[in-house]
Amino acid sequence: MNVTVYLGASHGNDLALADAVRELGAWIGESGNSLVYGGSRAGLMGELADAVLAAGGEVTGVEPQEFIEADLQHEGITRLIVTRDIPERRAKMIELGDAFIAFPGGTGTLEEIAEVISNVCLRHIEAPCVLYNLNGFYDELEALLAKMVRMGLSTTERQRGIHFVRTLDELKELLG
Repeated sequence: MNVTVYLGASHGNDLALADAVRELGAWIGESGNSLVYGGSRAGLMGELADAVLAAGGEVTGVEPQEFIEADLQHEGITRLIVTRDIPERRAKMIELGDAFIAFPGGTGTLEEIAEVISNVCLRHIEAPCVLYNLNGFYDELEALLAKMVRMGLSTTERQRGIHFVRTLDELKELLG
């Protein structure tokens, strides 16, 4: 299974993030799954790719040309796909994914997972969309989605492919 993971190119200021992302990467690699991610060597993105590789897994990075020109790509990954721009990158990461995970990240992560959420709700994607709610990072987004249902702006049926997990064990159980 290709697991597409969205996450930040910075480390953030919570040490639990790096530990959890390395555990996630080790599980992806050891379980025989492959990682699809943004292709950077920086921050949590680099930590994740390194952990998957160290566990014997394959890693596909999808990096827009502007980031290649800024020399941000991870040189040690299995495969690097270079796209024209960010929208093409998002489309390629969705095309390659069999499951989608948003690890805590910044505005880019939010943009990417919002597109997946929308596509899951529209049934354009029939794959799990998982928000890794480490230490409550996505609590407000979970509450917002519930509010949409309460207000009649969405339904639980439309949102049935969206999952929130707090631990790697919950993620493993969900994805098998």
